[in-house]
Amino acid sequence: VQLVESGGGLVQAGGSLRLSCAVSGSIFTINDMAWYRQAPGKQRELVARITNGGSTNYADSVKGRFTISRDNTKDMVYLQMNSLKPEDTAVYYCNRYPYLSSWGQGTQVTVSS
Repeated sequence: VQLVESGGGLVQAGGSLRLSCAVSGSIFTINDMAWYRQAPGKQRELVARITNGGSTNYADSVKGRFTISRDNTKDMVYLQMNSLKPEDTAVYYCNRYPYLSSWGQGTQVTVSS
């Protein structure tokens, strides 16, 4: 299994970013996928989850601002992040839900105030 995240960067508060995750291996088509994040000094947390059928769930802290989606034809997962806040600053990872022990390198999102 290989998970490759991209799309992070530095953005001002109120801005937007779109994260992408390329998934290789056999985990994608039959599993729920999710985005997680880890801020400095904090534990990794679940941000958003999407089932194989497209149903979604979000952490309360991002509800209404973030949108998770997936393209089953391309084995890709996306996270559209709008109205970003400084507290969204973290390294973002995609993985299966529940997560596998193997993680990608993540993509850094930094939101300046």
